[in-house]
Amino acid sequence: MNTRRRSFRTLSTTAAALVTLGLFVGRAESQTAAAKPLFRAGAATANVTPFLGEPIVGNFETPPASHIHDELHARCLVLDDGATKLAIVLVDSVGVSREVYDAAKKLAAEKTGIPARNILAAATHTHSGTSSQSENMMRANERLTPYQQLLSQRIADVIQVAANNLEPAQIGWGAVDVPGPLFNRRWLLQPGKTAKNPFGGNDRAVMNPGNRPDLLEPAGPTDPQVSFLAVRTPQGRPLALLANYSLHYIGGVPIGHVSADYFACFGQRIGLLLDADSRGFPPFVGIMSNGTSGDVNNIDVKGTSTRSYGPYQKMNVVADELADAVAGAYRKVAFHDHVPLAAAHRELTLATRKPTPEQLDRARKILAQPADAPKQHGLERAYAQRTLELNDAPAEISAPLQALRIGDLGIASIPFEVFTEIGLEIKKKSPFQPTFTIELAGGSYGYLPTPRHFDIGGYETWLGTNNVEPEASTKIVKTLMELFADLDAQRKAARP
Repeated sequence: MNTRRRSFRTLSTTAAALVTLGLFVGRAESQTAAAKPLFRAGAATANVTPFLGEPIVGNFETPPASHIHDELHARCLVLDDGATKLAIVLVDSVGVSREVYDAAKKLAAEKTGIPARNILAAATHTHSGTSSQSENMMRANERLTPYQQLLSQRIADVIQVAANNLEPAQIGWGAVDVPGPLFNRRWLLQPGKTAKNPFGGNDRAVMNPGNRPDLLEPAGPTDPQVSFLAVRTPQGRPLALLANYSLHYIGGVPIGHVSADYFACFGQRIGLLLDADSRGFPPFVGIMSNGTSGDVNNIDVKGTSTRSYGPYQKMNVVADELADAVAGAYRKVAFHDHVPLAAAHRELTLATRKPTPEQLDRARKILAQPADAPKQHGLERAYAQRTLELNDAPAEISAPLQALRIGDLGIASIPFEVFTEIGLEIKKKSPFQPTFTIELAGGSYGYLPTPRHFDIGGYETWLGTNNVEPEASTKIVKTLMELFADLDAQRKAARP
């Protein structure tokens, strides 16, 4: 009897100790889980379709919008590592004025707590929407137009909704080459051959030259890489995917139609290929951003293909090819439960290009003539107007530049239509691998060639197409590398 009692006491003591140990272990595990940072992601879309009757911009002819083929959107991805939040927004527009973005970022920061410097907002560069620019892109409007007000509010809204949708997530990234749709649209002419420009001079390079017999070779490279960033739930359900490709818009849109071009086609297609259930909540968001495509389009000047495309067909062909390639690469992505986030921002002062007295005099004489007067160049009247606008513009602008760190991935942003060789240089020099650049981010100030292109001329270098000093790209790359270096120093300091 006594032996049984002693055994019972021993068992009771042991059981109590085990219970205590279990509570201690459970509490320790709970504390460890609580200490581990939680990575979250959220995505959303907002309709930014413009009003009918407003002029379609992106080309020299600006017909009124008369039909909505597909709605335009702002698409947003918000990331949260537990200490830092980032927001990336892509807007279906040819370009958005800085004051629109600044107003949206200020409102979004107030609503979400995400600092304005941590918000990257950019245009996709569809050429089938109405204007969200100022009348003079180098000078802010005194007050926002009705559409600019709508766009600013909707950008802020989509950031807020994406932040509301934050949930535990895994994140990964990858890249795949898709060279087929890309062609450098600037062509050097054979030695001794030139082409007239709207200023009464001659160029040694032409854009979209057609079947000219005096073509020598493309004036620059292309970048075949499609970079992408993807987030999913811990259970594997896709939440969003942000891609980046250095290709201009595709077009093939009837006159007066509003369309988001291949950027939206890609977003729809990638969702289908990833089997992202559109009935889920929140729904999957596919986003295509424009890389450095200022001198690259989808026109094969030297090609032999005789295939013709109906309205909207070619943009879907290109989008499907890109989405198919990204979906294949997605299956090989290593997803992470947590990565650190960081952002850096700097304002870079750049001088505005100014016309010479001779150019001003010529512009005024052209504009003084009747609109139907004989012309030496088909675009001379348009560029005479741009010459006067640049003369009235401020002597300098402050260009917002951003660098984001997402784990070992780097993202740069530039408020210009950027030549591809600049993007390739940024990829090569960045301490983060991979790195990609989103153009037309934070504002829209025209084209950004490298200095060498000004000597050979061509559309992208003309006064009024390019609006800032010829050395601007060199200064921008240098500044972005300094921002990346700061982020890299933070990365190294955080390592154990």
